[in-house]
Amino acid sequence: MTKSTDHQMPELDFNTPALKRHRKIRALKDRMASMGIAVGGNSVILAVLLICFYLLYEVMPLFSGASIEQQASYAVPAEEQGDSLYLSAEEQSEVGMRVTSLGSVVFFSIADGSVIDTVENLRTEEVTAFAVESDTSRLIAFGYNDGKALIVKHDYKISYPDGKRKITPVVEYPYGEEPIDVADFPINKMSLRDGSDSLTVVAIGDGKSAITKVSKEVNFITEEVELSEQSKALPFVADIVSVLISGDQRYLYVATRSGQLSEFDLRDFDNITLKDNISLLKEDAKLVSMSYLLGQSSIMVADSSGRVSQWFNVRDNATNEEHLTFIRDVKQPVALVGLAMEQRRKGFATLDERGIVAIYNATSTRQVIDEKLTDGTARLISFAPRANGLLLEDSKGLHFFYVDNQHPEVSWSAIWGKVWYEGYQEPTYTWQSSAANNDFEPKYSLTPLAFGTLKAAFYAMLMAVPLAICGAIYTAYFMAPALRRKIKPVIELMEALPTVILGFLAGLFFAPFMEENLAATFSILVVLPVGILLFAYLWSRLPQKVSWLVPEGWQPLLLIPVIVLLAWLCLALSPVIELSFFDGNIRGWITNDLGITFDQRNALVVGFAMGFAVIPTIFSITEDAIFSVPKSLTQGSLALGATYWQTMTRVVLPTASPGIFSAVMIGMGRAVGETMIVLMATGNTPIMDFNIFEGMRTLAANLAVEVPESAVGSSHYRVLFLAAFVLFIFTFVVNTIAETVRQHLRKKYGSL
Repeated sequence: MTKSTDHQMPELDFNTPALKRHRKIRALKDRMASMGIAVGGNSVILAVLLICFYLLYEVMPLFSGASIEQQASYAVPAEEQGDSLYLSAEEQSEVGMRVTSLGSVVFFSIADGSVIDTVENLRTEEVTAFAVESDTSRLIAFGYNDGKALIVKHDYKISYPDGKRKITPVVEYPYGEEPIDVADFPINKMSLRDGSDSLTVVAIGDGKSAITKVSKEVNFITEEVELSEQSKALPFVADIVSVLISGDQRYLYVATRSGQLSEFDLRDFDNITLKDNISLLKEDAKLVSMSYLLGQSSIMVADSSGRVSQWFNVRDNATNEEHLTFIRDVKQPVALVGLAMEQRRKGFATLDERGIVAIYNATSTRQVIDEKLTDGTARLISFAPRANGLLLEDSKGLHFFYVDNQHPEVSWSAIWGKVWYEGYQEPTYTWQSSAANNDFEPKYSLTPLAFGTLKAAFYAMLMAVPLAICGAIYTAYFMAPALRRKIKPVIELMEALPTVILGFLAGLFFAPFMEENLAATFSILVVLPVGILLFAYLWSRLPQKVSWLVPEGWQPLLLIPVIVLLAWLCLALSPVIELSFFDGNIRGWITNDLGITFDQRNALVVGFAMGFAVIPTIFSITEDAIFSVPKSLTQGSLALGATYWQTMTRVVLPTASPGIFSAVMIGMGRAVGETMIVLMATGNTPIMDFNIFEGMRTLAANLAVEVPESAVGSSHYRVLFLAAFVLFIFTFVVNTIAETVRQHLRKKYGSL
């Protein structure tokens, strides 16, 4: 009897309520994950773009043009007092002042021209000469036919009655109300320079000239200032247009209408000598005016051809003598009528025959304004102390213009090109954003900072790349798995070490240690690689029964005592090496014999410290890239008869090259943007020298140092943002190139 059974396969239902609910939940999770990833990625891109736009927002005002706008216009205040010889304004641009040909000082409201006060000439004699010491000192002098000079100073007292600001102009007589005898002839032209110890006045008449020095001495009993005068004649120069005394009262400059300048040395008052003769003008131009730029270092010369040239003393290395040297010039197409200097910046304004006012900055040679402000009958122009206002007098009256000119000292040529700064022997790339004196010429060249950034990154990568990549190759391919699991986390843990700690150790410990053991440092760089290779060679020559005592892949542990021993040996022999080859002072040998400057905190220190910080990043990414190469590729290569080294160089490394290249680029990005190590381990000196024994200043370190000290909205502040933008663009370009190369390598070796 047979029994048959029917086996039926159970039907699978994929549309049960539970499975439908599960699919809906999974689809919802997928959509939410996709949305989250998209939002996160777009947020990162948006954040980067916002950073870029914010940097541009802060930088763009540097290169925006200036503007000028008329605020007031009225008849010349107290016109009956005579023609204007000089115009000025006080700090707030509320009270103006004009000096008249009758010797009167007229104070007036800049807003409407109403006369506030008039101080008439103390003497009844006619004023025959007039001179201004400088706009900032507010010291002026009147010369007379009897050879006397009256020194006057205009000042402004500020008070707050009933909580409102009140500006009261006053006229002071710092050398008394009695004139000083400066010559025994009628004075036609004069110049003065005041200092803490003495006052120097030069008077010039028809065929005669004289110089008077008024010395100031404090009486220790009465604590009063006692004055003593001494005068002497000067060699006569005909057809004199302008006379200047240097700020330190060492030199006298006398210029004729034809542009011939005579320079006299005043250091020995009893023996004043002619130092030099210089031609200031080109071709047939005539001298219009000659005046000092802020700081009394640069002389600005305006001529009838529309040219304004800048001159200052440059020291000759051969003779160690200073010579007045032409530096740069600007040009207007027609003859100039007047020249006005800014009181707190290296800027100046020109007024030409057409009534066009042009404003320049001497350092950047940037023209910020070129506008017609009058019909061509203007006679005088003058800046307000803050350079935000301009007084102009023409045949119609007096006009006040508001000037918006915030960043004239910045231009592309000043940022990236060589500039000849005052006191320098030649054009240079220089960063020096501040100084202790008010006459400082800002130097905003980003070139040394960019150079320092690349220099620090170069030396860091020079140390980090070979060690990190070679270490990653051995760890991923040759090292025993058990040892790899211990070594890799330890090296990656190095990345968590704060860079401020590395910078602190590099600056305060490693830099002086390296300076004291310079011979040992270079010995280690040579002895250590040679010693390791020699040990490896000797190990390979040992009998197999000895070498097999160490398991395969654990041999690196044997190098630890070798490295320690070789390092100790180099340190121990360092004094012997110095005595034997460098007369006991290797640093002196480098400086004196090789002529190489040596700083304790230098690029070598930065290379070691920053290389130590970059190694974990490059090592970790490279090791992962090599370890991720499919085992089938290596096994296939070995099966075809290739050695381990051939497999590594011809199969593994090409396959892992996109990851290795990415590791190097990421490491370079970190080296370029590193702040604390270069801030603490270098001298932060913005110099352009590839010398490994000198320091540098990087863009990132410069931002960390100077951003907290800069005034918000100032040129310095915005140039620092420009430095940040340059760093941002540099990183973006490097990353873009890196990604392009990585994709190319991936496409090339992805088929292996």
